[in-house]
Amino acid sequence: MRSNRLQLNSDKMEFMWCATVRRQHSLPTVGPLIKSSTVTPSSAVRDLGVYIDSGLTMQSHVRQTVSRCFAVLLQLRTVCRQVPPSVFQSLIVALSLSRLDYCNSVLFGLPANLIQRLQSVQNAAAWLTFRIRRSEHITPAPISLHWLRIPERTSFKLAVLTY
Repeated sequence: MRSNRLQLNSDKMEFMWCATVRRQHSLPTVGPLIKSSTVTPSSAVRDLGVYIDSGLTMQSHVRQTVSRCFAVLLQLRTVCRQVPPSVFQSLIVALSLSRLDYCNSVLFGLPANLIQRLQSVQNAAAWLTFRIRRSEHITPAPISLHWLRIPERTSFKLAVLTY
């Protein structure tokens, strides 16, 4: 770093211990000493918009993605009557569903409870697009919009990347 005239900003530096839940207790709680400042370990770090937690369970990424998508959907709900339905559908796809699709190939093989949380965002987007009540069945809505369900979206993205 000295040869490239770079300085270390200890306020922005973070690191994470990666271990299983069983091994978490044996890890040190104090981080390494780098240039007279101690860096404390984080429970989750973000890299390129993907949140990775120390157990590599992707729970923090799913939590952040779901909360941001629902925040966008709440904002879009206020303008749904002022714009035409085709424009509103484009807004939902661009602002909410694109967040679900970003780096979703890392979500392959997640447990069903985390997939269900992501699926709830897509269901809410379909309910909002068609302006139907929560009591009505959601299955026909994503089919008519040509939206794949979350597990199929993840598999499709992974297949496209490997092809």
